[in-house]
Amino acid sequence: MTKVILQLEALTCPSCLQKIETGLAHQEGILKSKVLFNSSKVKAEIDPDKISAKAVAQIVSKLGYEVESVKVKES
Repeated sequence: MTKVILQLEALTCPSCLQKIETGLAHQEGILKSKVLFNSSKVKAEIDPDKISAKAVAQIVSKLGYEVESVKVKES
């Protein structure tokens, strides 16, 4: 398991949070994800054999949100 933290440009509304969480929920290899509205971060636990941190960032970008940085923590 690998932990990924994406720093996003400021989120403007709670529906942004729901859109991102829903968009990530059905992706193969994403075990768990949570959006922190106040800090504009996405925290995800992924299976690195099925999806990369870069791919998670691309999914969030395709949903319409700018990813400012990506941090990866191997477990």
